[in-house]
Amino acid sequence: MAGTVPTHVYRYALAALLALVLAGTLWLWLRQPRASGHPPAAYTLTIASNSAYVGTCPVTVAFGSGYFRQEGVAARLQTHLTGKGALAAALSGQADLATTADIPIMFAAMQNMPVSVVATFFKTEHDHGLVARRDSGIASLADLRGKRIGVTLGTSAHFVLDGFLSRQHLAAHQVTVVDMKPERFAAALGAGEVDAVSTWEPFLDSLLGALGKNGALFHADDIYEIPYSLAGSRAYVAANPELMRRVLRALQHGVRDCRERPEQARAVMGAVLGTDGGAWRARWPRPGFRLTLDQGLILALEDQSRWAVANGLAAPGETPNFLDNMYLDALVQVAPAAVTVVR
Repeated sequence: MAGTVPTHVYRYALAALLALVLAGTLWLWLRQPRASGHPPAAYTLTIASNSAYVGTCPVTVAFGSGYFRQEGVAARLQTHLTGKGALAAALSGQADLATTADIPIMFAAMQNMPVSVVATFFKTEHDHGLVARRDSGIASLADLRGKRIGVTLGTSAHFVLDGFLSRQHLAAHQVTVVDMKPERFAAALGAGEVDAVSTWEPFLDSLLGALGKNGALFHADDIYEIPYSLAGSRAYVAANPELMRRVLRALQHGVRDCRERPEQARAVMGAVLGTDGGAWRARWPRPGFRLTLDQGLILALEDQSRWAVANGLAAPGETPNFLDNMYLDALVQVAPAAVTVVR
């Protein structure tokens, strides 16, 4: 019949139409957002951390392994050389939380700064000490009399130095204490501006390595156990209870990896920091990674506050109630057995 379209033409047209429909469907599907494997970030968080310190492993690993992201937290690490500097950043609003030892927390509380500890994630006795020059006549701690000793005042290394001196029955005026930032240690000790330096890892290893056979290392194993904690301003911590719980759940995974999977943890730290993860192997701490909030931290803060007053580092007055500086709610909900603070 005139005007009739052959059957094979219909088939071709139908096939072309189906192809267009399929192509359009595929195009629309490809344009849809793809699942990332993690929930969308409900929170953003900046953590001030001296990440080169091995004790901060749980935080660095939680960041590098995506544990914060799994909890819906878009975290960022802000690098500092000391916990003192990290805590100052958090309390001044330059960061949200900080990794820090107990001494900076004590000083903040003594100065009526509203600081809150969310959890302790690391403890050790083996990463503080004193490196000395043998050619300055220092073969033992008893030889410190009359020597110049570099230290960063107001830090855990300062507390340790006073412990060393006390053990040797040396008064503060019998040595010359030189206040300096950690980045000055190597040059000052190498040039003989100071005879010894009181500090912590990784500075102990690097200073001893630079001095070679001329160096002597004295560990503070029986003087000071450092608790490394996550802390922030009281207002920020109290205003973000759900975020604190998410952060602690991420830290639980970080603590586990640092304790039970050290090779993997070192590799993650190396990747995050752009360094050789194996460099931490020699000084990797004996079991010390654990999430806690315990009464021992409060007792240590009380002892350190008395030391600060006795040494003129803090104004005399009533010792703060350091229980007020513990934020217990988040860890009680995430890991209740980890909280042993007496309330």
